[in-house]
Amino acid sequence: MKRLMKKRIKAMAIDTVITMGVTAALEPLFRNKLKNKAAYDALAPSLIFWGLEYAQMRMSGQTIGHKMAGIVIDTTDGSALSSEQILKRLVHRDSISTISYLRDREKYDFYEGTKLPHDLYADTVVKEYFKEKMEPKL
Repeated sequence: MKRLMKKRIKAMAIDTVITMGVTAALEPLFRNKLKNKAAYDALAPSLIFWGLEYAQMRMSGQTIGHKMAGIVIDTTDGSALSSEQILKRLVHRDSISTISYLRDREKYDFYEGTKLPHDLYADTVVKEYFKEKMEPKL
């Protein structure tokens, strides 16, 4: 497994743990106020995960997991990451990206972890950065 892919997995694991904590903290506040508890159980984790990731990406361009793993998500043309790109990336990653990756793994192995199906769809790229300087590696 390529180094960048390991960093991506580490970042996702960290962000998932943070989301689980936030979900657990919010549960007592919302669970009793909703009539359909099953809807909360089914929707809340994903909505909280997407909301946290979207907010962090819009504010600083990275999630806590990305910072700890030493990666940054950038656009392929170097412009600022747009709200549309973030949303496209989130939805595609959590819906059909895994199927696309498994169907044509060799295509994505060529990119050595910089691009997965959701990155190609949203026109983004993942780069490593030096934590001391906060600059992307080339």
